[in-house]
Amino acid sequence: MSANKKIHVSAAVITDSDGRMLLVRKRNTPFFMQPGGKPDAGETPEQALIRELNEELQLEITPEQLHPLGQFIDVAANEANHTVIADMFRIKTLNSDIVPAAEIEEILWLSLEDSALHELAPLTLNKVIPLLGDMA
Repeated sequence: MSANKKIHVSAAVITDSDGRMLLVRKRNTPFFMQPGGKPDAGETPEQALIRELNEELQLEITPEQLHPLGQFIDVAANEANHTVIADMFRIKTLNSDIVPAAEIEEILWLSLEDSALHELAPLTLNKVIPLLGDMA
């Protein structure tokens, strides 16, 4: 049996003042997940996340707004036989309009109570939702 290929990403847990979590769904995919993406060569996880949030959601985030949560590993949502390794950061409540751009088809502000109503990426379902439950 061959080992799964690994995908490294930087991702954000962004919550609003009502405690809902911002999720995105990329074009032609069914799963909602944390916004973020793969680092370019030479980028730190923080630099990658700041760039991705700007490209995908037109957000301007500073390094000071990123609060590291750790590295989380799960099955990749949209790529078969891949494992995702995510450097996860928390961004506390944003007071900004979120505008989907680039490959983002849809955004969702998800309350923990409604998590069963949407198709969520394994990392979001298995790692992030329990983490947020512990933070509440």
